[in-house]
Amino acid sequence: MTHVRPCRPEDREAVEDICVRTAHEGGDSRPYYRDPGIFPATFALPYVALEPDLAFVLDDGAGRAVGYVLGTADTPGFVAAFRTEWLPLVAARHPEPPGTPATPDEQLVHLLHHPERMLVPQVAAYPAHLHIDVLPDWQGRGHGRALLRTLLTALREKGVPAVHLSMVTANAPARAFYDRLGFHEIDVPDPGPVTYLGRATTRLDRL
Repeated sequence: MTHVRPCRPEDREAVEDICVRTAHEGGDSRPYYRDPGIFPATFALPYVALEPDLAFVLDDGAGRAVGYVLGTADTPGFVAAFRTEWLPLVAARHPEPPGTPATPDEQLVHLLHHPERMLVPQVAAYPAHLHIDVLPDWQGRGHGRALLRTLLTALREKGVPAVHLSMVTANAPARAFYDRLGFHEIDVPDPGPVTYLGRATTRLDRL
């Protein structure tokens, strides 16, 4: 029976796979990137490593992770740890290209090497942030809702009042999902291809 549980060390490969297979506007990134491993190195594995108590997976009932929600309670603290603890572990595998990023892969490597991009003044009132992904075959069954409820409950228990996320604006199904679960848009000037959304960790009855 499917259930949400804490992420375990043995889930690492599944977390990487989920991230890669949902990273391109909600779909598989492999046809679009030479090295799609940059996605989990930037958006998934650092949370598992640095914030293990806020990493949860959707278990398919046989021990396999088919979705996850990952987060941090303190974005500035996470950025500092990303810079000093995580980046040295992966920089050699994903070296920063010289000059201005010219390809989609180089643009993502640039994001990896510049975690300070997460310090957006307009979201300071939402100190936590999260990433959530579920494999396509497991979407539309309420699992994303269960994952979010688990993380928001954990954040609330830590005394964190609100959480934010950034999503690719072109991913309309994801935006509809977040809207249904009580997220609202945060006005961020010149956000590029992403939209920032936020939500209080209270009123979990909406989940």
